[in-house]
Parts: sequence; structure tokens; C-alpha cells
Amino acid sequence: MAPGEAVLLGLLLGVLGAAAGESHSLRYFLTGMTDPGPGMPQFTAVGYVDGKAFGNYDSERRTVRPIVDWLPREDREHWDAETKKARSGELDFYVGLGWLREHYNKSGGSHTLQKMFGCDILEDGSVRGYDQYAFDGRDYIAFEMDTMTFTAANAVAQSTKRKWESEGTYAERWKHELGTVCVENLRRYLEHGKAVLKRRERPEVRVRGKEADGILTLSCRAHSFYPRPITISWMKDGVVQDQETHWGGIVPNSDGTYHASATIDVPPGDWDKYQCRVEHASLLQSSFFSWELQPNLILIVAGAIITVVAVVAVVAGLVVWRSKSGKDEKCYRAELGHDGESSSMATGSEFSA
Repeated sequence: MAPGEAVLLGLLLGVLGAAAGESHSLRYFLTGMTDPGPGMPQFTAVGYVDGKAFGNYDSERRTVRPIVDWLPREDREHWDAETKKARSGELDFYVGLGWLREHYNKSGGSHTLQKMFGCDILEDGSVRGYDQYAFDGRDYIAFEMDTMTFTAANAVAQSTKRKWESEGTYAERWKHELGTVCVENLRRYLEHGKAVLKRRERPEVRVRGKEADGILTLSCRAHSFYPRPITISWMKDGVVQDQETHWGGIVPNSDGTYHASATIDVPPGDWDKYQCRVEHASLLQSSFFSWELQPNLILIVAGAIITVVAVVAVVAGLVVWRSKSGKDEKCYRAELGHDGESSSMATGSEFSA
């Protein structure tokens, strides 16, 4: 693969930016296919700022255009320049695919060349740049801007690495594109979209537990957060348990926010040793969440039934007692009324004498 093709691809579309004190990113994902299938373009490029798609290009439309309202469409000079770069990059991608098929000895079938490049502006103001290639879904070669070095994934990629290093222009040009052009454009686009890109929605976090076959599965779910990047970690006694954690991915909601989850299997007796840590741009610091052990539902229901039965028994006992007491009182009053008349007369005769 000639170094010129990657350089032109690096200029594709333009780049987005960051504001001081916050971390922001720009990524471009490029895909070229030898046999894309019906209705699929042979070459596509999509740009993302802070994980949100903002513009695209494909081999059928052959123009770069913004797909968000916060980028000015009337800036024809800018978009025309980006279209010119994209078309040159598309041609270079086809050259690269032909070269790779030849050197991998793959004459037939469908083959794919992918590229991801972009830059980050971190919270401390430092800059990182990325430039990576993959062929048929496997890593091929990557450029590290900080060290100005290449990493080849296999023997074929080694030949590309030697060529780029011997010519000596690729690394310097990509350092400029990623560290200067990319960052400048990143800041420029961020200024256009700051109202949208700086949106912050705090995650709503719930921790649940489910026990089965002697294993307690703890699930930490974060809902309704924005922007997309989030870190959910399970910790035991303050130590991160990444190897034991299963992540469910970050999934979009219909309102533009996202949800994500992380689960871990633990011994039921150790539940109180685990905490879920959530880190997100909307949070001033890491937040920690624990599972609260809930009483067994069966015990709750059984206790409720016993209580109800006891109350019913007491009430029934009182009703019976009062009913019986009422009958006894009536009998007593009836009997008292008959004897009371005789006594009264006797008493009267006794005292009347």
C-alpha cells in the first residue's frame, strides 16, 4: 500500500474538536469492499465527534455532507474541499485493496479494508492521535503519533511498515494531520455544536441481585445517560474485578440517551464485599452503588399470611366472646328481674314491721 493513499485518507472529511477542561474526541471510520453486494456502496466514510455521527461520504453519492443541524451547510467552500479529499481517498482505498489481495494471494471473493483515524483532546489539554488499518476484519498496521512508530500485525504488514519507514514522509505528515489539522478542526466543529455536544445527562443506576444454583448474579444497570462514553466496574473490597465482569454494551435509547450494564457472579455470602463503580462525564467524581439484601419473598408472604390468620383468629375470638357474654347477661337479667320482685316484697315486709 502506497503511503500517499493513507495520507489522502487522513485528510478525509475534516475533523472535530474539544474545549479546555474537558475531554473530546473525533473519529473517522472508513470501509472499502471489493464486492459490497446489492444496494451497498463500495466505499463509505463516517465521522464521529464525541461518539455522535456528524457527516458522511460514500462512493455512490460522492459528496461530503453534514448530517446534523449544528454544522453549517452553507459553508460550501469547506464541504467542497472535504469532498475533493474524500474522492482522492476513495481511489487510494481501491489501490490499497488491490495491493493487499495480491500480497495475501486472495484473487476471488469479497474482501474489506478498514481504517480508523482521529484525535483526542484530553482534560489536561494534551493530544492523542490514532491511525489504524484492518484487512478482512483483522488488524493490519497502526501508527502511534506519540512515538512516531508503526506496529505491523503480520508478515505482509511488515513490508508496508518497511516501505513507509524508508520513505520517511508518512510519519511526519500524519503527525501533522493528527496533531495539528485534526485538533484545529476538532475545536472548530465543537464551537459549532457546543450546545449539543456539551449536553450532560446523569445516569440513573440500579443494582439488582438474583440467586440460582448457589451463585448470586449482581447486575449494575445505568439508564438515560449522555454522552455515550461510560465506565461501569465491579469492585470487590475496593479492587476492580474486570476479568470476572460481563458487560452488556452501550445501547442507544429512543430519546438520544444511552443505557449500559455490567454483571458479575459472586458467592451469596460475599454480596456485601462488592460495589459497582460508575464513571461518566456528567458526574463530578466516581459514584459507587451496592446491592441491598432483600428478605426472601416467600418469608414475607408466609409472615403476612400468619399475621392475617392471627388477626382473624383474634377478631373471631372477640366476636364469639362478646356473643356469649351477651347471652349470659340476658339470662342473668331475666333471672334477676323475677327474684328481685319477691325479695323486694320480703324486704319491705321485714322493714315495715
